[in-house]
Amino acid sequence: VTLANIVFVNEPSNSIWIRDYGQWTIYDNMVGDASWVDWIYNRPRPLDDVIPVALAEMLDRPLYRTLVAPNDLVNTGGNFMVDGFGTAFSSELILEENEPGNPYGVSGKNEAQVDQIMQDFMGIDRYIKMTNLPYDGIHHIDMHMKLLDEETLLVGQYPPGVADGPQIEANLQYVLNNFMSVYGTPYKVIRIPMPPHNGQYPNNPNAHYRTYTNSVFVNKTVLVPTYEEQWDTTALRIYREALPGYKVVGLDCNQVISASGAIHCITKEVASSDPLLISHQPLRDVPFQQDDFEVNALITHASGIADATLYWTTDTTAGYAPASMTLTDATAHTWTGFIPSQQAGSEVFYYIHAQANSGKQQVRPMTAPQGWWRFNVTGTVTGLDAHATDAFTMFPNPTADILNLTGLTAEPAHITLLDMAGRTILTQSVSDGRLQMSLAGLTDGLYIIRFESMSASSSQRLVVIK
Repeated sequence: VTLANIVFVNEPSNSIWIRDYGQWTIYDNMVGDASWVDWIYNRPRPLDDVIPVALAEMLDRPLYRTLVAPNDLVNTGGNFMVDGFGTAFSSELILEENEPGNPYGVSGKNEAQVDQIMQDFMGIDRYIKMTNLPYDGIHHIDMHMKLLDEETLLVGQYPPGVADGPQIEANLQYVLNNFMSVYGTPYKVIRIPMPPHNGQYPNNPNAHYRTYTNSVFVNKTVLVPTYEEQWDTTALRIYREALPGYKVVGLDCNQVISASGAIHCITKEVASSDPLLISHQPLRDVPFQQDDFEVNALITHASGIADATLYWTTDTTAGYAPASMTLTDATAHTWTGFIPSQQAGSEVFYYIHAQANSGKQQVRPMTAPQGWWRFNVTGTVTGLDAHATDAFTMFPNPTADILNLTGLTAEPAHITLLDMAGRTILTQSVSDGRLQMSLAGLTDGLYIIRFESMSASSSQRLVVIK
């Protein structure tokens, strides 16, 4: 990054934990005028607590602060996740720090009063609060949870019965049993290990509270805390599998984690002042149908939307085909497009592009076309040799160096190995129904094995772990 793209704010502070004392962005009508909200910081660090004021003055942003009773609210950014559509998550620390008799001198509040302040200042209609973890001394949920998108929770996982594991599992079940995503469907959950420190977990007082969920998105890059290669390799693979197309970068956090924080804790994004919002619930595996596959998305911008296009393919190396989207619900800003019906057994990749009347453009996923949403067309394969299109067998999977494939059609065909961005790594011909592939030189990660012949095609995912 060149210095021409950096502005330094010359303002004294008490600490590095700007996630906790930094500002939050709100918008009028989802994509209108941008303003900031700043809570009372839950630490006796007065210089930290006025950093949002300095930033607001520098960037000329309206700033609303929860300073005056009955709206005097104490909160901390590490204990706050939000989906952008009115749902927020915290631990019950938010209630304890604002209850009657609190040590911050703010007016005492019950849960309903806390919820009302968050609704008034930030548009939070549903504030989900989870029981504090026994061994996380700061009770910040970013130490074990992260929202990857509107419906996906990345949740830390300990070995059964260890440290904060039981309470994390109880909290997760509470969320899954009582709340749906903004799309009205159950949350998707991706688990990621909570790594030990010197072989010990936080129930040992000498063990640091290591975490991989304390990461941060910076546009198309994800910065992930790392500690030891034997644990880091798995964590980085999980991020790459969950977020195709993103550049996942590990940063050594061994020096900072002893202070109970990592990358998310020491960074705070400045959100766009001119957002073009695209929200879409990706299609999951769908049964074969004669009709085209319908794709709906919320797409909106302050100037209005000039054009929206759905791009799809069954082979990312061959490029994408466009399909125009039309505005089907002006009130809900819903745009609809269609992917042509595909044969059962097909794997479909797609993304959405939109352009505002102002000329601003945006894609979702943000990493498209290198990143994409994907679904499989399930059901009985028709029109092809059934044996040839059955999923072939490959073993071992995961593997480190050699992959065996059997059950392939006896007719001439070829096997292609692709990375998760759709780039071809290698191609080999096959003519006798079996093949042994050398994977020497591959890095850890998720890959696609694609079989293609004149009469059939099939794909499977391969995990490489060195």
